Amino acid sequence: MFLAASSQSLLASSANETILISTPPGILAILLGILGVVFYASSRPVVGRLFKVIPALIFCYFVPTLFSTPWPFVDAAGNDAIFRVIPNASPLFDFVKKIVLPASLFLFTLNLDLKGIIRLGPKAGGMLLAGTLGVVIGGPIAVWMWQSQMPPDGHLPLSYLAGSWIGGGANAIALQKSFNVTDAAISPIIVVDVFIANCWMAVLLFFAGKPKAIDRILGGDTSAIDDLTKRMEDYHEAVKRHATIGDILAILALSFGAAWISGVAADALMSIDFFARGSDYVGPFAWKVIFVTILGVVCSFTKMRTLEGAGASRFGGVMIYLLVACIGAGADFSRIFEAKGYMLIGATWMMIHIIVLLIAAKLMKAPFFFVAVGSKANIGGAASAPVVAGAFNPVLAPVGALLAIAGYVLGTFAGLLCVNLMNLVLPAATNAN
Repeated sequence: MFLAASSQSLLASSANETILISTPPGILAILLGILGVVFYASSRPVVGRLFKVIPALIFCYFVPTLFSTPWPFVDAAGNDAIFRVIPNASPLFDFVKKIVLPASLFLFTLNLDLKGIIRLGPKAGGMLLAGTLGVVIGGPIAVWMWQSQMPPDGHLPLSYLAGSWIGGGANAIALQKSFNVTDAAISPIIVVDVFIANCWMAVLLFFAGKPKAIDRILGGDTSAIDDLTKRMEDYHEAVKRHATIGDILAILALSFGAAWISGVAADALMSIDFFARGSDYVGPFAWKVIFVTILGVVCSFTKMRTLEGAGASRFGGVMIYLLVACIGAGADFSRIFEAKGYMLIGATWMMIHIIVLLIAAKLMKAPFFFVAVGSKANIGGAASAPVVAGAFNPVLAPVGALLAIAGYVLGTFAGLLCVNLMNLVLPAATNAN
């Protein structure tokens, strides 16, 4: 258990690296402290002006990154070493992603207005598909442009990135296995994936705080989103009450209980041969998200929905902000120069994905919300699509989860097409090697 008492020292060291706080309880305290300071600062009259320009969510994302960034120093023996306040990998981060995220999705879905989501219409799915198309064609174009920067057969390790950017981790591993790419070969690709995807997420979080300017440029029709947001907020106001200890305990028990039950159901499903064979397409975490979303939808038709009045979605919001802090802390930008060629490919690839999304949004008159969530449903999946959706308004987080589920299904098939298109644009390079 990650919160178990530990006899380890607060100061963890390796031969050339020192980490001040390495235990999960200590890391949790640091991250919650950062979130508390950010939101306190945003409420102050003078400092708060900064947050009108830069959304608080950006600070919740990047301040933990600074705490986990390796800083150079010279140790007592005169040797070059690096120092981090907290590590950029911890069991806490896995716990938040696998347990706290599903718990938050349950709480947001508990207040779900299913009719309102249906009214969002085909634009939501259209932007998801546009994001997938951008990744599928972006890969071959980027590889063609920068093929001189790649080693022989260097496009094959990019199969991992294709899967990661259309669905998520399970799809990435599936494609890696499909093309027999070794773990060593994808090491630089993982650096590219983390750096490029996290930079794009930071951009989306920034503009999520001020979407109207972009909607005016795109001509986006936000009426369906505004209607859904208002309906869910109106319901919250209608049932709003002073939360009792019993309410708070019910919210915590139901949310973490739903996360646990969904995990058990997903594991049980994976024990069935048919679903185990399909785990490369829809993995255990994807099924967990599906099950917890279904549980939330079912419970939204019962009296449990009135827990929204006691602050269910606010608890979900705290969980989402903690997830954002964990994602920020887990981003290691110190290795970005280890894979310069692949970094050029990844940056070009992402730009094409963005351009396709913006063109599609302009043609469909889709709001920026669908651009952002459609993108993250591909690039990040269920771990980040609800975060970006919730950055617009916490009540919209379930929309991100639902689109992310569709992204999981598309991931491996679209990724296979992408890698094969890369192979087609490299006949000269392949023959030369």
